[in-house]
Amino acid sequence: MAGSLSAEDVKRLMEDPSVDNRAETATKVASRFGDGKLSDNERALAQDIFRIMVRDVEERVRVALAENLKAAPNIPKDVAVSLAEDVSDAVALPIIQFSEALSDEELIAIIRTQSVDRQVAVASRTDVSEAVADTLVEEGDKRAVVTLVSNDEVSLSEGTLNKVVDQYGDDVEVQSPLVHRSQLPLNIAERLVTKLSEDLQHHLVTHHELGNETATDLILQARERATISLVTAGADEHDVETLVRQLHTNKRLTPSIILRSLSVGDLAFFETSLAVMGGIPLNNARILIHDEGELGFKSLFSKAGLPKQLFGAFQTAVSLVRDAEGERYDGNPDEQMRRMLEHILTVHEDIVDEYGGENVEYLLAKFNALAQEGQANQA
Repeated sequence: MAGSLSAEDVKRLMEDPSVDNRAETATKVASRFGDGKLSDNERALAQDIFRIMVRDVEERVRVALAENLKAAPNIPKDVAVSLAEDVSDAVALPIIQFSEALSDEELIAIIRTQSVDRQVAVASRTDVSEAVADTLVEEGDKRAVVTLVSNDEVSLSEGTLNKVVDQYGDDVEVQSPLVHRSQLPLNIAERLVTKLSEDLQHHLVTHHELGNETATDLILQARERATISLVTAGADEHDVETLVRQLHTNKRLTPSIILRSLSVGDLAFFETSLAVMGGIPLNNARILIHDEGELGFKSLFSKAGLPKQLFGAFQTAVSLVRDAEGERYDGNPDEQMRRMLEHILTVHEDIVDEYGGENVEYLLAKFNALAQEGQANQA
């Protein structure tokens, strides 16, 4: 509302203290305060009026004050805190969700001591610090956590996201908004794949004629395909390395997942995998893999602990990826993967002859079993 705060405003408030007049005055004074056009004297007078009105017995007056001050810059700290702690949600929620006057400490106190609706209001803010987000995840109600991970305006740290997965990774209500966030670190996405796979395993075992071992085999295959799909072309090198190291630490960096990466043309994942498994710098691994002779590649393959019987298949896969560089493929990635793997196995019929199998998935499972046998023999 235009104009300066006048003595008439104060006079009306004093002479006609009806609820309607108090609410109208609260709206008028608060909106003018929010405009930032008051003189120092007018601002001081407005603040005194606010301190009176936050104690008004009529909710409508306090609501008018909160709604018009929620986005106002530089409102007095004591006024903001009083409104945020009001017994009425209609008064408190606008301030909790929108006011920049509340500190992290005050927001954390709200999470710990006030209602679920107020926790949700904190989670709905456009700026939520890591400390506040962590408190919501660790101490807040699940509804507040769902709101937080659904709030794409807030940048959640990897540490906070890990806590969400730790505490709610198996909860479908949290999984869905988490998966649909516009930005999700690769290693968090990979952890979610694992969680989703566990849900799928439970469904298979409880709804179909499948034993636990069969269900687990199917889950591992689905997990590997889903994990590879996380690493898109042009993915950040650091993110790829983080994902590979996490897979390696959790003993999920298998020969089949590495071969799958090659089958969709992902040299970066393959190179990083051999570097991590071989314990050498990535640039060194690239030089050895792409050396014109096969000696360097074969030495790294062996150092990485991959089965020597599979070297030819991987060598063919690398060659096929090199030949296909620059070509665009718009088809189904799963179909691309299957065709390339079948092509590799056609070239290397000795693998099929030795390990048998009627399909690609069966042979990939055999590859993993072979690697596990080799590791057991080395132990």
